[in-house]
Amino acid sequence: MRSHEEQRPVDRHSYAMAAPIITLPMTPRRVVLVDDHQMLTEALAARLADIDDLCVAGRCATDDPQLYELIRQLRPDVVTIEVAAMGDDIEDVLRDVTKSWPTARVVVLSAERDPERALRAARSGVVAWVPKEAGAAQLIAVLRGVCLGHSWFPPELLGPVLRGLRTDIRQATDRTGPLDMLSPRELDVLGSMVDGRHGPQIAEHLSISVDTVRTHTRSILAKLGVHSRLEAVRVAREARLHVLN
Repeated sequence: MRSHEEQRPVDRHSYAMAAPIITLPMTPRRVVLVDDHQMLTEALAARLADIDDLCVAGRCATDDPQLYELIRQLRPDVVTIEVAAMGDDIEDVLRDVTKSWPTARVVVLSAERDPERALRAARSGVVAWVPKEAGAAQLIAVLRGVCLGHSWFPPELLGPVLRGLRTDIRQATDRTGPLDMLSPRELDVLGSMVDGRHGPQIAEHLSISVDTVRTHTRSILAKLGVHSRLEAVRVAREARLHVLN
C-alpha cells in the first residue's frame, strides 16, 4: 500500500478527504487484518503500531480455515479484508465474517473496483471499501470513521451501491419478486438450500420430516419454474433471499 504522507502531510485525526476531525476514545480499537499478502499485513501492522487509538489484534490469510474462529476469539472492532480471491463466494464469506463477531465493522481493503462486487459486499454487511492505492493515511481515517458508525465507499462505487440498495428496498416493498409465490415454510426450506443444507439437514434444522422437505422442494421447483435445487438456489440469490440462522 503506497503512503502519500511524504508528499502531503495529513492530520492523523482527519477522516478521509477534507472531512471533520475525528478523535476516538483513549481505549484502542482492535483491528484484524485479513489478506493473502503477508507483506501487506505486516506493513500495515507496523504502520498502525504508531497509532494510539488503533491496534492490530491479529492477522491472517483470507483462505485460513481458522479465519472465523480467529475473529470470534479476538473480538475485533474492525476487520479489514481483501475480496479479490473470493470469486462468486464473496457474499457467503463476508456474511460469515460478519456472523463471526456481529459487532465488528467489516471494511474491504482491495485493489478491485468492480461496482457489482462492491454492491454484493454492501448487501453482506460491509460498511466501507478502501482501494489499496488510497494510502495508509486514508485507510486510518476510514477505520476511525467506521468505529464511530460511519460508512465510506469511493465515489465511483458509491453510486452503483446506493442504486442497487434502493432497488432491493423497492423490490421488497413491491413484493413482485419470483419468491413471493412461495409460502413461509417453502421460503424456510429454500433458505436452507441457499445455506448449503441438504434433505436430512434441512429436516433437522426446521424440525420437520425428510418427506415434508421433499414435498416442499417439489413445490418450490414447480412454483419457480426450475428443474433442480441448483437452479432454485440461483433464483433465490438473484432475488436476494437472506436467511437468518
